[in-house]
This record gives sequence, C-alpha cells and structure tokens, in this order.
Amino acid sequence: MSPDTLAMLQEALGMFALLGVELTALFLVISFIVGVIQDVLPAGKIQSILSSKNGRGYFSAALLGGVTPFCSCSTIPMLTGLLKARAGFGPTVTFLFTSPLLNPIIIGLFLATFGLNVTLAYAAIALTVSVTAGYLLEKMRFARYIRPELLNGKTATGCGGANGAGDSAAPVSSCGKGRDTTGSVTACGGGAAAIAAPDNRWARVWAETWSQFKGVMPYLLLGISIGAFTYGFMPAELIAKYAGADNPLAVPLAAVIGVPLYIRAEAVIPLSAALLAKGMGMGAVMALIIGSAGASLTEVILLKSLFRKPMIVAFLLVIFGMAILAGLLFNVFFH
Repeated sequence: MSPDTLAMLQEALGMFALLGVELTALFLVISFIVGVIQDVLPAGKIQSILSSKNGRGYFSAALLGGVTPFCSCSTIPMLTGLLKARAGFGPTVTFLFTSPLLNPIIIGLFLATFGLNVTLAYAAIALTVSVTAGYLLEKMRFARYIRPELLNGKTATGCGGANGAGDSAAPVSSCGKGRDTTGSVTACGGGAAAIAAPDNRWARVWAETWSQFKGVMPYLLLGISIGAFTYGFMPAELIAKYAGADNPLAVPLAAVIGVPLYIRAEAVIPLSAALLAKGMGMGAVMALIIGSAGASLTEVILLKSLFRKPMIVAFLLVIFGMAILAGLLFNVFFH
C-alpha cells in the first residue's frame, strides 16, 4: 500500500471514528432532551406554535431551526419529536431545511469567512426556499408519506377517535397519554387494558431514547461509513478541477458532490474558502456548502426511517434546487 493511500485510509478511518462517536452522542443526547420536552410540554402547545394554519408557524419553525446548532443528521431526533407531537407538517419540514443551514455555527463561520454581504444573501436564499418548500409540501399533502410506524402504527385506541389528522395528517393516538418503555402508546383508561407507564420519568424517556437509537443505528453506521470513505479518498484538487469557474456545469456538479461529501458546517466552510482560493467559482462554492450542510448521505438514510420514498425525493430536490439557485445567483452578484 502506497504512503498516499495509507494516509487517505487513515484519514477516512479517523473521520469514521470521529463521526461515529459524535453522532451517537448527539443522537442520544438530543433524543433524550426532546423526549423530556415531549413529556413535559403538552402536544397541543407545540401544535399551536408550529401550526400550518397561519404563516407564523412557518417562521416560528425557521426561527427554531435558526437557533438550534445541529448538523443535518442531529436534526433527526428533533424532527421525530415534532412529528410525534403533531406539529404542522409544513412548519416541521421548514425546520428540517433550516436547522443545518441557518444555525448559529454556520452563520458565524459565514461572517468570519465571507463577510456580511455574502452571509445576508445566503441566509435570505436559505430562509426563502425553506419556507416556500415547507408551504408547498404541506399543500401537496406530502404528510401522507410519513411512515405510520413512526407514530406506533395502528393508533386506534377506542377512546373517541382513531387516527387524528391534525396539521400533519399523520396517525396519532387521541388519548394524549404517555408511552411505555417500548415506545407504545399507553391505553387511555384504567382497567386490565391499561399499560402502566414507569413512575420514573427519566427512566421512561431514556428507555424510549435507547429503543429509537437501536432502530436507526444500522442506518447511521452505513451512512457514516460511506461519508467517511468519500471524505478520505476525494481530494480537494479534484473538486476544484471539475467545479471551477470556467465550467458551466460547475454549480450543479458541486451541489451533487456536496451530499455524499459529508462534512460538518465547521469544516465545510473553511474547506470551501480553500477551494475558492484554488479557483473554484463562488457559485459552485455556495452550491457545495448548501449540498454538504443541507443534505448529508447519513441524513438521507436516517430520513428513510421516517418518510416514504416520495418525501425523500422531494427533500433532495429541494436541497439540490436551493443549492443550484444560490449558486447561480452568487455567480451573477458575487463573481
């Protein structure tokens, strides 16, 4: 094995170990926090704040995404909690788009690397596309592509209604009760049919968190493996060569490269600055940042546990569309 190949392999293995530990910790911690919030905060409150019946819900969701310093993968536990709480589907999807793209980390790095004007333009594009996409997907009834098992499948409980439609049009128990340690909705009334939830809130929430993690762990490991391999064996010079300013296909190519090239926001912006210095066009740089930060391969794999294929395709099309739109606009105004 040549020294260069060995170095790339070591880099890939190092990234796999880093991402594995980091994302596992993030997933467990965030899932646990969301579980506690769900246990304390009434679902009706979340529904009212993130309702799709008025425009405020969409901008509340965008604000929530903007103040949560999550990468694209660690957004999933919060997304799961919002779906289970029957928050409006459109605002929930808006949160999905904005959380990895407009969080304080990426905005701060943008300011430090590219300056105020580029940061404001980037934020305006990401916010506008995210809110518009959330609204359109709500109107096109994409909520029907939520996997029923996410909300414990058959939720008819005989307590006055089976499948509550709500804003998300997703099945959910109408009882408003807790869940047992396996994540199943408890029965509504007393008697032999009732399943007693543990008295210890922390133990109950942790049991649900661990059960959820075990279900997504294979997806997580697969996505991390592919992303780490790509990160270790795809040289920056190759990207700059095929996504240079003279290539008319540079923007869409950079957007496509961005998804499998899983890099956290803390790394993708400094990398993009280096690529810009090597001759990569500003539009392609923006497309690479949005594609990489907005839709990692790991996130897409995890989303398959929440949504059916049409919603996954729609998600990718929105991210690619946003990346290409931003890239073309930046080529015009920031060349």
